[in-house]
Amino acid sequence: MDIDMIEISKALSNETRLNILKWLKDPEGNFPPQGGCLSEPVDLKGGVCVSSIQAKANLSPSTVSNYLDTLQRAGLLLSERHGKWTYYRRNEETIRRLAEFVKKEL
Repeated sequence: MDIDMIEISKALSNETRLNILKWLKDPEGNFPPQGGCLSEPVDLKGGVCVSSIQAKANLSPSTVSNYLDTLQRAGLLLSERHGKWTYYRRNEETIRRLAEFVKKEL
């Protein structure tokens, strides 16, 4: 899997999108417990519900959804849908490849 440095650079060029990635590095420390709305326990793999991200960012739901979509298109986030809720987590493989690229190429 190659990374698209242009898309990643665009995604990281916004302070809130960068903050979302930082917050998701430590979801337990930055967000309330997740999955309480689900009817049965699910392994969320560190994923955080959109509404929790939106509350922390203090932005409109549509803006946060747009930001999450941008980060996901760049390959920096993964999402899982459980019922009517979508949970986002970092794509650590892409972030590792980004770090390697920066170290080797820049």
